[in-house]
Amino acid sequence: MSRGGGKGQSLKDKLDGNELDLSLCDLNEVPVRELAALPKATVLDLSCNNLISLPSDFCSLMHLVKLDLSKNRLQQLPLDFGRLVNLQHLDLLNNRLVTLPVSFAQLKNLKWLDLKDNPLDPVLAKVAGDCLDEKQCKQAAVKVLQHMKAIQSEQDRQRQRKLQAEREMEKKREAEQRAKEAQERELRKREKAEEKERRRREYDAQKAAKQEVEKKTKKETVQTRKPASSSRPPQPPRHKQSWSRSVLRILLFLLLCVLCVLATCKLTELQRQPLCVSVNTLYEDVVAALQNHKTLQNMLQQNSQH
Repeated sequence: MSRGGGKGQSLKDKLDGNELDLSLCDLNEVPVRELAALPKATVLDLSCNNLISLPSDFCSLMHLVKLDLSKNRLQQLPLDFGRLVNLQHLDLLNNRLVTLPVSFAQLKNLKWLDLKDNPLDPVLAKVAGDCLDEKQCKQAAVKVLQHMKAIQSEQDRQRQRKLQAEREMEKKREAEQRAKEAQERELRKREKAEEKERRRREYDAQKAAKQEVEKKTKKETVQTRKPASSSRPPQPPRHKQSWSRSVLRILLFLLLCVLCVLATCKLTELQRQPLCVSVNTLYEDVVAALQNHKTLQNMLQQNSQH
């Protein structure tokens, strides 16, 4: 067998029933693959080698019932060492172990344990005690399992408390986020309501101002029309008044023309002209008619007096 481990065939040569003795083989690593091919080897002796650590796949050798790792240089065991649930006898004498993995508490079938000559944590060393005889080693297995179960339970409780704290923190963050969102929605709602109220007040103010202007204008109009209607009689319609004035002007113009013609025919040398002769004759006839009319009126007045 080489320093790195033996071949599959040589391991079978060392197999004696269910016991496989690989002690004093100057091993630096464990031939896990070859061991996994020998499920009948439930008793494995790896003592007195140069093992500093065990590979993680070592814990797949779940068929092991008795394991001797004494007198190596192991500084720690794999974290999932507790997968070796069928292990009943474990010898870790004279290594460099300080602590055991928490999964060690899962070795529920462990009946025998030797942790002497390791720089163990003081608490763990006190729990393990001395393994000077069969009884003490059995007690060490029971007490160490109880101790590791307590550590595992405490770690589980701490993990649960941590998870609970994280969940509560997450719930708190979610609640704060919801409260923040609700506050923002309420703020937007209030701002919207305030904006609507402001616009409504502006609308009411504009409407009131408009009504006030209309009211004032109407009042001024009424006050302006009232004196005019009380001091002057009703005026005829503007178009009728304009027509009457036009007719009056025409009549005055015609009268003026007649007077001018009459004056011309009476006072100028044109009085012998045929037109003027006709005008003067007409004038004399009109004057005579008027005088006759006046005489008739006087006679009527006198008759009425008698």
